[in-house]
Amino acid sequence: MVACALAGAQVRDPAYDPLANAYAALRGRVYDQAIAGFLEALQLAPGRAAIRKDLAYTYLKIGESEAARDQFHEAVRLDPGDTQAALEYAFLCYETKQQAEARRVFDRLRKTGNATAEQAFQNIDAPLRAGIERWRKALELGADSFSTHYELATLAEQRGELELAAEHYRRAWLLIPQRRSVLVDLGRVLKTLNHGEQATAALLAASRGGEPRAAEAARELLPSRYPYVYEFRLALDLDPQNVQLRRELAYLLLRMDRKAEAEAEFRFLVEQASDDYLAAAQLGFLYLARGERERAMPLLNRVLQSGDEELANRVRAVLHLPQVLSRRTAESPGTPAVDAKLMAERSIKAGYLKDALKYLQIAHEADPADFEVMLKLGWICNILRDDAHAFRWFELARLSPDPRVSGEASRAYRNLRPGFARFRTTAWLYPLYSSRWHDPFSYGQVKTEWRLHFPLHPYVSTRFIGDTRQTVGTLLPQYLSENAVILGLGVATSSWHGLLGWAEAGSSVSYVTHHMLPDYRGGLSFSRGFGHSLNGESGGWFFDTSADGLFVSRFGNDSLLYSQSRLGYTVHWGGLAAQFSWNGNATADQKRESWANFVETGPGLRLRWSLLPESMFFTVSALRGAYTLSSVGASQPAFFDLRAGFWYAITR
Repeated sequence: MVACALAGAQVRDPAYDPLANAYAALRGRVYDQAIAGFLEALQLAPGRAAIRKDLAYTYLKIGESEAARDQFHEAVRLDPGDTQAALEYAFLCYETKQQAEARRVFDRLRKTGNATAEQAFQNIDAPLRAGIERWRKALELGADSFSTHYELATLAEQRGELELAAEHYRRAWLLIPQRRSVLVDLGRVLKTLNHGEQATAALLAASRGGEPRAAEAARELLPSRYPYVYEFRLALDLDPQNVQLRRELAYLLLRMDRKAEAEAEFRFLVEQASDDYLAAAQLGFLYLARGERERAMPLLNRVLQSGDEELANRVRAVLHLPQVLSRRTAESPGTPAVDAKLMAERSIKAGYLKDALKYLQIAHEADPADFEVMLKLGWICNILRDDAHAFRWFELARLSPDPRVSGEASRAYRNLRPGFARFRTTAWLYPLYSSRWHDPFSYGQVKTEWRLHFPLHPYVSTRFIGDTRQTVGTLLPQYLSENAVILGLGVATSSWHGLLGWAEAGSSVSYVTHHMLPDYRGGLSFSRGFGHSLNGESGGWFFDTSADGLFVSRFGNDSLLYSQSRLGYTVHWGGLAAQFSWNGNATADQKRESWANFVETGPGLRLRWSLLPESMFFTVSALRGAYTLSSVGASQPAFFDLRAGFWYAITR
């Protein structure tokens, strides 16, 4: 209770509970559960490099080298001065066939005098340098083949000679245009060189038609938005025989009501591929709409005789001819959207989430209005830790006319939104009753933070600290109730290993005297917990502790230090969760005020029902306390206090 009154009850570390579960699972070697806890903590505190490092080491324990590499990469991005994390990242890059990145990181670290990085760099660089020279000599001797150019380009990319790599990837592609995977390599290198338009052209050409794996890799490197018309044209300049790419451009032009340009593209397709019945049908429809029946009918007759009954029936419908009914067998293919959704479902059931993501993307391209596909894309991206794309898919799926889909998408969207919102509002309320003072007290705060890509976050805050009876007495000072509303502007740091700092300036408005006084406060807050939390899935032992150092101008410019610790056991009975604990609290101040130096201990109970919000629980404590200053202890006996209240917090 003292902690809440003095600090305005700074909001508890949001990642505390999932981290406690993660570390407990790690100690028990339940690595899957530990990983889930770390991932949940990162959603609540994405800027903490230490969590990512711990998650990376956990991935290594189960052999997930690529996942560990990605987490070390994020840790280095958040803390560029962490040499150990950078070395781990570089070695994992080398292990997972990302030699170029490994070489680059080792090169950077060796320039700081790191001997390990120097040796690793030389081990990578020397063979690459020798290989490049060997393939260059082969070209000089006339070995102008695909493999020569491709091997030279690969080694050049790994060594960071990107212009050389781009040149020879392009020459290899010209020798065998069917190998669209080379376009992915070319696009990747051009993207690194900041040749944006050329890179997009190569990747766009690779993403449409050709090798499925190359198409999937290209889509991962392309911008998340849909390509522009000029980007389609640049891609066709590079790959003019790409039928799927040209057809998609033609339909895009048609949707933009640029019919003359679309017609030119469909005409090219019909001339180049006589079996492209879809292009023939669409071109025939365009001629028919202009009244050029003599030009349309040869194309439409070609479709009617093609054997594609679904497309032929569409032509019959336009020509007002009788439909031909045919029974679809189990082996006959359906529409691309339906087949892709079916394959996605099978992949999800088998646990192949990346394959499911690929099929769902195909289904979305075939039917952009299928909100259920958007919802599934959101969940798959969320599971694969791509929350940026998951957030976008959930945002789109919220528009579904189906209440089930829109409701589920809206809940997921709200859960992810705090991590991406520029402004984040947190509100909490803690009313309680004290038997010692025979009075209810209430503490609360509404705080809106401006989330910047910076360790400091400015915020505006409104606090309430008060009681019902406005009790007064010799030992009832500010620490219980200031009977005021406090308006303030402040700044807080990001949490680091449970530690954060904050400072605030504002005004305190008493709702008793209606006086307004300046209010300056700030300090450091630390919280950490271990074991089974109240919201956890299983029961067991737990321990949590918090410590705060606080300066408050209204207490005569006093500084206070207080701590609260609990050790106990969590149990679950159906929908009821309970924590039985023993509490230990201590408070001291700089000026040795009589009311601010005491200790308390005693049993406590916390309860939460599954029907309540996750951040709401009820608490009861029976505490025996004593003042620690001899002058107060002599005049005031030890006290007993039974406290009961509830805590509720919400973040938007």
